[in-house]
Amino acid sequence: MAKVLKRSPAPCYFAAAVWAAWAVFAPLYAWWHFLLAAALSAGAFVLGRKRFPGRVLILPDEEPPAAEPEPADPLLQERDRALSELRRLDENIEDAKLSAQIVHMEEVAGKIFELVAEDRAKLPQIRRFLNYYLPTTLKLLNAYDRMGGAGVEGSNIDGTMGRIDAMMDRVVQAFDRQLDALFANEALDITTDITVLEQMLAQEGLSGPQLGQTEEKGGT
Repeated sequence: MAKVLKRSPAPCYFAAAVWAAWAVFAPLYAWWHFLLAAALSAGAFVLGRKRFPGRVLILPDEEPPAAEPEPADPLLQERDRALSELRRLDENIEDAKLSAQIVHMEEVAGKIFELVAEDRAKLPQIRRFLNYYLPTTLKLLNAYDRMGGAGVEGSNIDGTMGRIDAMMDRVVQAFDRQLDALFANEALDITTDITVLEQMLAQEGLSGPQLGQTEEKGGT
């Protein structure tokens, strides 16, 4: 709690009243008239300060401004939504093979989002995955879930569910390839490093065959 002294305006009124009364009832012709009026005014001010010393106000501490919430990350929002939906579909769909495929896609999709979240430069590589492959896969699986829960058999239901089931093999491969593609630049860098390292080892006489020849000479 903060304490603030609030002074009364009464001393100022007292001082002003002295000047007003002097101007009405006494002359202000000579310089000493002004000095005397000023002295009396100062005395009235001091008297007023003693008579009305002011009040101490206790003010509540100001609360710090609330921190603005950080803007939501669309990539992480999409990750949470997609993975949550895949988990729900896995729980609802009873087909063992398809359920296992959904679990695998959830795991792979999670790794894809993780890699891109760590390196946003990779985001353009998964645009089509985010905008088409992933939402279309969820749409197909939701259709399979709804039709499987209809509790009836028919050419439309059975035929559509069969096509979705057959399509999932290719979808799983597409998820795997999308994850593999995110490592393309890293694989190229590592390949380059290996090539340079091999060349330097050969130049310094530290490559494998030369080491083997040195060991043979040492054994001889």
